[in-house]
Amino acid sequence: MTNKEILEDLREPTKALRDHIPDVFDGYRSMSSAAFSDGALDAKTKELIALAISVSKQCDGCIASHARVAARRGATAAEVAEALGVAIALNGGPGTVHAPRAFAAFEEFASKQ
Repeated sequence: MTNKEILEDLREPTKALRDHIPDVFDGYRSMSSAAFSDGALDAKTKELIALAISVSKQCDGCIASHARVAARRGATAAEVAEALGVAIALNGGPGTVHAPRAFAAFEEFASKQ
């Protein structure tokens, strides 16, 4: 399954759940908007952090989402690789499984930019 397909696969179930708990999703959207806006760190750097955390959490949907946004924000392959290197250093073996998935996701979305 491609990373784009992962995101598409999550679309309908997420919408169905959002219909039942819209306040939770609105609160999450508001928090995310605040967390990912430019500040002392720029938005691209924050996406690289989020991608590394997604590897730590072993969350394929998170990896796909943050890889896509990192590509949209202009992250380079070298920047993504270094962020994923930190994830590997802090996660050991599981990092060596999920970091390559995250790099592949970034490459998939970056090729479409």
